[in-house]
Amino acid sequence: MNRLIVDVGAIRHNAGLVDRWILGHGGTWTFVTKALCGRKSLLAALADVSPMLADSRLDNLRAIRSVAPRARTMNLRLPSFSELPELVALSDLTLHSEGAVLDAVAAEAARQRRRHQVILMVELGELREGILPGGLEALYRRAAEHESLEVVGIGANLGCLSGLVPAIEQFQQMALYREFLELKFDTKLPLLSVATSVALPLLREGKLPSSANHFRIGDSVLLGSDLVHGGTIEGLRDDAFLIEAEVVEMKEKSLSPLGDTSAAIRPFADFETEDPEPGERGYRALVSLGHLDTDIASLTPIDPRVRLAGASSDLTAVNVAGDSPAFRPGDRIGFRPGYSALVRLLAGRYLPPIELIGTESISPLPAAEAEIPVG
Repeated sequence: MNRLIVDVGAIRHNAGLVDRWILGHGGTWTFVTKALCGRKSLLAALADVSPMLADSRLDNLRAIRSVAPRARTMNLRLPSFSELPELVALSDLTLHSEGAVLDAVAAEAARQRRRHQVILMVELGELREGILPGGLEALYRRAAEHESLEVVGIGANLGCLSGLVPAIEQFQQMALYREFLELKFDTKLPLLSVATSVALPLLREGKLPSSANHFRIGDSVLLGSDLVHGGTIEGLRDDAFLIEAEVVEMKEKSLSPLGDTSAAIRPFADFETEDPEPGERGYRALVSLGHLDTDIASLTPIDPRVRLAGASSDLTAVNVAGDSPAFRPGDRIGFRPGYSALVRLLAGRYLPPIELIGTESISPLPAAEAEIPVG
């Protein structure tokens, strides 16, 4: 049987280190739980790692509320009209770029007798959500007219769709937009929410402007990822997740197909990581993990003898170096998942049993001193 081993201690180590970095910067941060896909055992073990938890789906926000009813929550996906009643009930803070949606959220918050916090999103070139800078003044004015809303800041997304590498000038530009609104409307906007995991390398290099004071972090806490340079950010751990897939066949075979091949026949994209010589033979294992389970191309074998060779919907083939079989049927081969593999696995209906380790010494992490303001 396959299994997913999650080292909660590794994730909490990353969260604690990120927390210290951000507090030293004078900021605060929100833990993005999207990749956990509402899995309650994981949420329960990690609900206290930051002052606020953020997700983009109602099911996941509902799961957060069920395991951590006192947690403050942020909705990361722009609200849909069809989900407003439950969205306002489940989240304390939402992101906005559309005036009509702001009006509807304000009306729903008033109906629920709640004061709902909002961040206005600005387009900086990533071409995801955000209003063009020229419309920011009018959008703020529209939000400020509603007593049931509290605008706590402005924000932007970088590196989440187009892979745009953030530049210092973009953070400085956002600081000027915030300053303009504060002067124009004689108000204070405490949050400049422009930093995600992609900004952590800039923070560690001392290049991130202090005005960028709110971070939305998921990938780097869960996987330790350095999204700018590749690899792992120094000090963070990349070993929190391990997928173990059971070997169902181990044979010596030809390592290349015997005959003509056609991409039209192959149901999934080819990602073979090595190019065997025609007629070359070697050991090949099949494991009970396929494209229906996860993003196979985003897996990294932890055994240096193992190389991904291809996958179908239900099985993955790996070539195994050596002069004798390294595995037998029933053994497991371990893989580290990248972000896309982790999300696909945890979101899927074929998720194997989850085994939590590193939970023995869990104690609440210190709350961030620079808390997100409460309306």
